[in-house]
Amino acid sequence: MSVLSGKNILLGVTAGIAAYKTAYLVRHFIKKGANVQVVMTPASKDFITPLTLSTLSKNPVYSTFFDKEEESGLWHSHVDMGLWADLMVIAPATANTMSKMVKGNADNLLLATYLSAKCPVFFAPAMDLDMFKHPSTGLNIEELQAYGNIFIPPASGELASGLFGEGRMAEPEDIMSFIEDHLIKNSPFYGKKVMITAGPTYEAIDPVRFIGNHSSGKMGFALANEAAKLGAEVTLITGPTSLTTLNSSVKRINVVSAEDMYNAVHQNFNDSDIAIFAAAVADYRPKSVAGQKIKKKDTVLNIDLEPTPDILASAGKIKEQQFLVGFALETNDELENAKGKLKRKNLDLIVLNSLKDKGAGFKTDTNKITLIDKEEQVQEFSMKSKEEVAADIFNVILKKNNA
Repeated sequence: MSVLSGKNILLGVTAGIAAYKTAYLVRHFIKKGANVQVVMTPASKDFITPLTLSTLSKNPVYSTFFDKEEESGLWHSHVDMGLWADLMVIAPATANTMSKMVKGNADNLLLATYLSAKCPVFFAPAMDLDMFKHPSTGLNIEELQAYGNIFIPPASGELASGLFGEGRMAEPEDIMSFIEDHLIKNSPFYGKKVMITAGPTYEAIDPVRFIGNHSSGKMGFALANEAAKLGAEVTLITGPTSLTTLNSSVKRINVVSAEDMYNAVHQNFNDSDIAIFAAAVADYRPKSVAGQKIKKKDTVLNIDLEPTPDILASAGKIKEQQFLVGFALETNDELENAKGKLKRKNLDLIVLNSLKDKGAGFKTDTNKITLIDKEEQVQEFSMKSKEEVAADIFNVILKKNNA
């Protein structure tokens, strides 16, 4: 999953020959899971059609404040678009448009939207060599950066005039990489190492049978994806599950038993800044594992069990700078049991689930949590998707780390 996944991107297209590249740029954004709204200057439609960009973005394309041909009298609100966007990209950004951006000129919908935007604005200049080298262009680029806009440098290459040099708009894939790198490096967890456990463990009875539980791993995987989106370096230690990691930057370690998970955790815990134990680890395992499949008989089968290693408690004993988060799935006296676990295992935060809440717990796509910190401050959340729950958990972790 890209850092752009779920982001609302406002793409501004101006009147330069490089406008044809915006078709590829829109396609890249969509493939990354972003929502794209295109705003064009009227003159840019001479270089690429709104129909092309509308088809690729799956949204109508706007270039004027008001479509005179529409009987509905629909107004294209630059204010609404500016507030909707998580980031704005102006590509190509011509010399003319950059000059107007500096002066605050709002003579078209794109410029009015730019002036209304509350989000980061990236601009990728495109023009001929002499125009790019003109002192006024350099001053405008400096001024736009002073305003907080983010400059995507042009490439050197053959230009439309036949000249060779700077001024060629960065290629769509390079623009994409530039934006992703910028967002990651400016993300709140950039440089942090986050270790997350997820899923069940299987404790073997014989080569065929095991003791396990109903955990799907969905909560842990949602946490891993959220941490990666926030710029963290993520290690996901997961028990058996059919889930796939959506973000290629997540390092996944597959384990089977509680012993396997214990070993993997202790190989990675010391290097972690944040450790979240969302796995549903089996509390007991057979004392001995049969070498051959146990044949079914009419008599009762007794299996002697022994406790599995307490992975969370072992991490709590050795933690130093780590921010340690545990999960508690309770069926009775939920709050008191969770507070007890928080203290016993030396946690900084515990996430409480109750099996009494329909839609929470194992195998669901939703969850309802209560967060309790080591000062025993309690924060309850409504039922949400596990992706939204993961975002809530990391918002609290961020506040606690910055307090």
